[in-house]
Amino acid sequence: MVLAIFDFDGTITNRDSFRHFLQYAVKKPVFYRGLILLSPVLLGYVLGFVPNNIAKQRVFAHFFGGWTTEKFSALAERYSTSEIGAIVRPEALQRIAWHKKQEHTVVVVSASIKCWLDFWCDARGVDLISTEIEEIDEILTGRFRTLNCYGIEKVRRLKDRFDFSAIDYVYAYGDSRGDKEILDLADEKFYRYF
Repeated sequence: MVLAIFDFDGTITNRDSFRHFLQYAVKKPVFYRGLILLSPVLLGYVLGFVPNNIAKQRVFAHFFGGWTTEKFSALAERYSTSEIGAIVRPEALQRIAWHKKQEHTVVVVSASIKCWLDFWCDARGVDLISTEIEEIDEILTGRFRTLNCYGIEKVRRLKDRFDFSAIDYVYAYGDSRGDKEILDLADEKFYRYF
């Protein structure tokens, strides 16, 4: 078995899909007002005082906590089918197609939210491991159901999904410090390849 691991944001795409989704999901005044209200957390993240997972969850909770699952899922599907294509790198799609032609198992491992990546990955026939959101009684709590799929969490989730003793060769594609651990897993690593 040959495994091809792709980070999504900044690797397959030319920008962060979380921010792109936020801008799609809420009107500009709401988006910018939210950023102002969240500025202490965001500044703490930039300065290294607030961990990635906490900052991201606070942003998610601010904008989407209390939404119904149905409303959020419908929005995520619309975003996936009509907007993601604008930020996807054609070269990345070609490389995914090449791996699929070689009959490699292709998996996207991302800190982005499962809801909008699900539709995109399903349409391309690739596996997905990503951050999942929590819901209770079909209402989003604003919390994540899983750990933010970033850094070492990407490796942990990959090893939960795949038996690495049965894998003959690993390709990995990434673009940031959050991908270092998946690149370290690989026989062939591609850093900022596209």
